[in-house]
Amino acid sequence: MIKVKLPDGSILDMAEKSTGYDVALKISPALAKAALAVKVDDKLQDLLTPITTDCSVTIITSKDKDGLHILRHSASHIMAEAVKELWPETEVTIGPAIDNGFYYDFSRKEPFTDLDFEKIESKMREIVNRDEKVERFVLPRDEAIQFFKEKGEHYKAEIIRDLPEDEVISLYRQGDFTDLCRGPHVPSTGKVGDAFKLMKVAGAYWRGDSNNEMLQRIYATAWADKKDLKAYLDMLEEAAKRDHRKLGKEMDLFHFEPEYAPGAVFWHDKGYKIYRKLIEYMRNRQENNGYVEISTPRVMDRVLWETSGHWDKYGAHNYSGQTEDKKWFCIKPMNCPGGLLVYKQGIKSYRDLPLRIAEFGKVNRYEASGALMGLMRVREFTQDDAHIFCTLEQMEEECISTLRLILDIYKDFGFESVKIYLSTRPDSIYRIGSDEVWDLCENALANALSSHGYDYEINPGEGAFYGPKLEFILKDAIGREWQCGTIQVDMNLPERFDISYIGEDGEKHRPVMLHRALFGSIERFLGILIENYAGKLPLWLSPLQVMVAPIVSEFNDYALEVVKALKQAGLTAEADLRNEKINYKVREHSLAKIPVIAVVGAKERDEKTVTVRRLGSEKQEVMALSDFIKALKDEATMPHLGE
Repeated sequence: MIKVKLPDGSILDMAEKSTGYDVALKISPALAKAALAVKVDDKLQDLLTPITTDCSVTIITSKDKDGLHILRHSASHIMAEAVKELWPETEVTIGPAIDNGFYYDFSRKEPFTDLDFEKIESKMREIVNRDEKVERFVLPRDEAIQFFKEKGEHYKAEIIRDLPEDEVISLYRQGDFTDLCRGPHVPSTGKVGDAFKLMKVAGAYWRGDSNNEMLQRIYATAWADKKDLKAYLDMLEEAAKRDHRKLGKEMDLFHFEPEYAPGAVFWHDKGYKIYRKLIEYMRNRQENNGYVEISTPRVMDRVLWETSGHWDKYGAHNYSGQTEDKKWFCIKPMNCPGGLLVYKQGIKSYRDLPLRIAEFGKVNRYEASGALMGLMRVREFTQDDAHIFCTLEQMEEECISTLRLILDIYKDFGFESVKIYLSTRPDSIYRIGSDEVWDLCENALANALSSHGYDYEINPGEGAFYGPKLEFILKDAIGREWQCGTIQVDMNLPERFDISYIGEDGEKHRPVMLHRALFGSIERFLGILIENYAGKLPLWLSPLQVMVAPIVSEFNDYALEVVKALKQAGLTAEADLRNEKINYKVREHSLAKIPVIAVVGAKERDEKTVTVRRLGSEKQEVMALSDFIKALKDEATMPHLGE
């Protein structure tokens, strides 16, 4: 007998070589029916794989995050099987699960069409209804290569040839279709259900190399049930309406010039007003929290990033060049070395710490053309960066005070739901510093979070190459998640740049360096805000807060009088004096997302009032001009200043 410990702490006595299905069945028939896979001592495996030793076991269903991932991965195999049945000459390559779905890359001469999508979905439903058993088996390397060669699947054979010598070559068979895969997978195709939909087809180079063949990548989504699928498709429809690129054009905020400056933003007046307001807001928050602000050069000697280690890791993504004196310079891809050089100016005492140095630094990184996406993924952007230098004893409190500031700032922008991830050390080949230093930094972050009551999840292996980090994930108005701010604990760059402070004992000591960004980048955060608010920005953040619209030209003078009074109160306002009908003006300014439209006519002029229309509302309200200005002035105050 083997002893199986369940998540609730109870122990089951199971026969040797029992499977996850046997465990699920012993708990309840309903759980056995819903089970997709099993987690044995934190390792996922197929539901029908024998359990051979005492262990902890968790049954995985489609309601679990791991279960949904497995369902999607299995759905990708079903899609590949469907394509092969419909077009046997097609070669299959790779098909992983991704966020919200899966994709599969195919080598096929004819392009896939929307009509093909209908055929593929129909065939996938047929395969699901056949409920084919999904079986894992292992082959020696040479046999596996020969197996796929005989099937005409040369991409699969190439993948196997490039795997490490000690890699276990596992394959999964369902019906007449066999795929190379580590697994795990659902026990049979029927477990995938019918809550899936093919979304789009795109080009993708084999293994991401532009020198290789262009494949056809079919993207799809899959969910636990039809209800979840519908909710996701509804969210996508709403997201399309909120697309910041579409709204940015309607609101005249920015544009891009892919031919002349790919991945760089051309800010228009209104967009740049928002950009400056974000900086003004953050600058005010930082000054009130003990930060000083610096500015460092955008072009510096490449040796700085070689010293920091960034060049070895990100050198291919940097813009660099050699000058006539044979020195290599680069446009800075990050602000850290500049902050370190500022710290090194003059002798620092323990009394000077913590020293919080902020910089709105513009950086450039070469992102692949296919990865660029409006404001969300650019090649040139401004980071709201800061580097905090502190003693080891101050490190935990600085992490907590920075964390509190971040969460407080997100609330000002309407983000109440924030997840925190602790990203730990990457593999040794991708990081610098000793395990002792990493232990110290990771434990400090974990202790700081736990001791102050903050919930967090571990994101294993996703830390920076120089230290662990906290990542902050925002949830927007339609449920999407965005990774924004970070706090990174670093004891390695201070060593590499040989910075120090004089301690109470009169000796030199190495400070701890915290890297911190709250927005992440101004550009991306602005894009998130536009989509979160569907363009209907809060009054304090809107570039044009009030449009005054006279009913006819006879009331232009009063409209200008209202504008003057609004501007004197510190509000941004314009008058629309065009010879157009008032309904046309209201529609146009509503499309441009002007938050307040003040309509004026004879009655308003005579009584010193305005008729107010708010964006998104059909209601009108007549207000005395003085009351109108006072109300807007209060509403237009930055949130933290009104507290």
